[in-house]
Amino acid sequence: MNMALDIASDVSDEALLVLYGNGDRAAAQALTLRLTPLALRVARRMLGDWAEAEDVAQEAMMRLWRIAREWRQGEAKVTTWLYRVVTNLATDRLRKRKGKRSGIGLDEASEVADETPGVETQMMDQDRAEALQQALDQLPERQRQAVILRHIEGLSNPEIALVLDIGVEAVESLTARGKRALAAALAGRREELGYDAE
Repeated sequence: MNMALDIASDVSDEALLVLYGNGDRAAAQALTLRLTPLALRVARRMLGDWAEAEDVAQEAMMRLWRIAREWRQGEAKVTTWLYRVVTNLATDRLRKRKGKRSGIGLDEASEVADETPGVETQMMDQDRAEALQQALDQLPERQRQAVILRHIEGLSNPEIALVLDIGVEAVESLTARGKRALAAALAGRREELGYDAE
């Protein structure tokens, strides 16, 4: 049943949502035209930023559409539900903002030292990375996979076992053999790579 609905119709928000849940696109259009300005207004007031308010309003409306089929008329007002969702989404954004901002002004902040490594350190790091890659390339494929997943990507042995479709003991063996092979391959290059100087 598809009916032509306009914003000024006497159909309640709850009835429109139920109609949309049953496939009536005109009901969705009427409800969108009716509720989006409310969501935008609340989000804009909370956030003070139109772009963020639009994002929040869009997310809130998407959530409304997702719950349309389960909506039970008479349990709550759609606008009440929408207010709650918009304010929760806006509050989450404000908390994230607060976490990103420092509590002091620019004039009060102390100068931050430049911690960018010098050219010599950058070159040494690059040499070390290249040497490691060359040594990794020399490992048998399964050892290389296990070492990379464990020591570079940080996966646990059980996670690696799932990825490689092997047992945890096999992962432990592969990583141990791979580490020994890497150490042997790089042993003669310790001084060249600056490890003895540290």
